[in-house]
Amino acid sequence: MAVTDVIKYEGDNKTFIWKYPRTDFNMGSELIVRESQEALFFYNGELLDKFGPGKHILETENMPLSKGFFKLATGGKNPFVAELYFINMTEQMAIRWGTDSKISYLDPVYDFPLEIGACGELSVSVDNSAKLLIKLVGTEKVLSQEKLTSYFRAILMNRVKSVISSEIIKNKIGIFEIDSHLNELSNSVHKEVSNDFLQYGLNLNLFLITTVLKPVEDRNYLKFKDLYARQHTDVMEAELKQKLSLIEQETISKQVVMHAEAVAKKRELENYTYQQEKGFEVAKKMAENEAVGEMNNVGMGLGMMMGVGSEVGKTVGGMTKDAIQSVKEEPMSGEAKRFCKNCGKPLSQGALFCEYCGNKIAAEDKCSNCGYIFTNDAIFCPKCGTKRGE
Repeated sequence: MAVTDVIKYEGDNKTFIWKYPRTDFNMGSELIVRESQEALFFYNGELLDKFGPGKHILETENMPLSKGFFKLATGGKNPFVAELYFINMTEQMAIRWGTDSKISYLDPVYDFPLEIGACGELSVSVDNSAKLLIKLVGTEKVLSQEKLTSYFRAILMNRVKSVISSEIIKNKIGIFEIDSHLNELSNSVHKEVSNDFLQYGLNLNLFLITTVLKPVEDRNYLKFKDLYARQHTDVMEAELKQKLSLIEQETISKQVVMHAEAVAKKRELENYTYQQEKGFEVAKKMAENEAVGEMNNVGMGLGMMMGVGSEVGKTVGGMTKDAIQSVKEEPMSGEAKRFCKNCGKPLSQGALFCEYCGNKIAAEDKCSNCGYIFTNDAIFCPKCGTKRGE
């Protein structure tokens, strides 16, 4: 090997550790270490020197840990024998994992036995390159993502199954709600497995459970799935009806407010108050009562109205007075009418002349004996028999 030899990494980005294919090196050779890499010289499993990113000339001055070794191993000559490893320090992401067998447990919500699977992704990075080489790689030439997961498969399977089943039971997570708890389950597994990776010089930066494989061919699972779906649908319908009812009540409430505002605006424009409006209504009902026998009720109504506010009292008083006056001016429905002595036509209440023949009506047409008021052209008093006009 010439002194001007260049030593550099020749692996890919998915490789954690790549061993340089040759073991004989010359002092003065050029070592190139890329960004996010480390280069380690080993001899018989013992670390000689470590180099970070950059260009390095292999000289004893640049290899302080190896000075004694070079003098001993080479006898002071330039060539030396060692193993060179390039370590990829970048985070290796999207490494797939999956359970190799089913996770068996008793569903804590529906109380029936289940078997599920799980899979997802993880990402790791090198924390201690020397520990990784010594404890895991050994004499291997390459440590790829696939080989790394194969090394940790047994640890993952044991921890993942145990943690998932215990977390489901502890937190009472039903099979039909398990997908909404994937984040919590992932965090629990990550916490449990991180130390196992760290013992081998690796950081478990991320652990995700992305899919839980459900027993879609299990009859019990399908039966409870149908029951859950129907219950969920019923709950959604009940919630929807409740929301619609609240919307309807709110709409009615707004309509009442709008109507009240409109009525209040109308009173404002027509210049009357709510009390006056109620007084008008009471007085109108009283005025419409034309029966003679109901006059006592009118009086009773007036008595009841004494307890109403002064403004209403005034209004009702005035309206009632007008109504009673109109009742007095017109004959009651059961009262007999008077007739003209000359033509026999009916006379209006309080008329002094006949509207049909012009005959003057006597101011008082009473019986001279008993005072009965004649209402027709009778000759004798129907009450005492006295001849009319005597």
